[in-house]
Amino acid sequence: MAWAEEPDSSNKDMMTGHDHQSMDHSKMIHSEPAPDEPSSDHSRHSLIPGQPLQQATTNRDPHASADGNDYSGLSRSLMSDNPNLGSLIVDRLEGLHAQDNFSMTYDWQAWYGQDYNRLVVRAEGEIDRGTFKNNRNEVLWGHALTAFWDTQLGVRYDSGAGVDRAWGAFGVQGFAPYWIYIEATAYVGEEGRTAFRLETEYDVLITQKLILQPRIEMNFYSQRDLSRLVSSGLSNIEAGLRLRYEFKREFAPYVGIEWASTFGSAADIIKSQGNRPEETRFVAGVHFWF
Repeated sequence: MAWAEEPDSSNKDMMTGHDHQSMDHSKMIHSEPAPDEPSSDHSRHSLIPGQPLQQATTNRDPHASADGNDYSGLSRSLMSDNPNLGSLIVDRLEGLHAQDNFSMTYDWQAWYGQDYNRLVVRAEGEIDRGTFKNNRNEVLWGHALTAFWDTQLGVRYDSGAGVDRAWGAFGVQGFAPYWIYIEATAYVGEEGRTAFRLETEYDVLITQKLILQPRIEMNFYSQRDLSRLVSSGLSNIEAGLRLRYEFKREFAPYVGIEWASTFGSAADIIKSQGNRPEETRFVAGVHFWF
């Protein structure tokens, strides 16, 4: 189309927001529409030229491109970033030899859940002459606090030699800078008893398969419990070195040496029984997970 001789007012209309429909269209020269060109504005939406919009919408089949097939027979898809996973980690399953005495120690934990929330079950204890003693069993709900730290809330139950004890538990588990592994848990028990447990370990890579692991565990109690050889304050400490060889990342036997000591009134009872509250242990065991 061509414009007739007329002052240009397009810029003025854009700035003032005027409606172009109010313009005098008689001042424009139009070409005649083609004979087959539909006169209705619905032609921009119709599937068939000249057909009204309502009729065209009714005739349209949303599944026509799929030959009538839809997704009604398929199960709901599972998002790949939110699955339930689980793992069992046996950190220590070992035999200990000290003062002509042989015993077994286990330390494992299992978890099941998602990235942010999971169920954690962990246990540690000793088997001496076929009898369980100093067994600690915990069931915790773990929640991710950061990428490397989980908060944990749950219960702990002590069994074995002495009086069985139940505790409420709250703590953190994760990796400090330089990949130092830490478990720090506080406990509240019956009769106003409180306790605190700290475990830390670190892997020193001699080679990609040969790994030296220093480990320290300490236990603190607010009240003594002589039936379980527990003293108030710092009750006992274990510090050791373990050298393991990873045939696979999931399986690694190890050997090591460990120093263990009991303090306070519990140490006095151990002495009265003819034993030493401080001893050096030679250990051999296996570390595995799946």
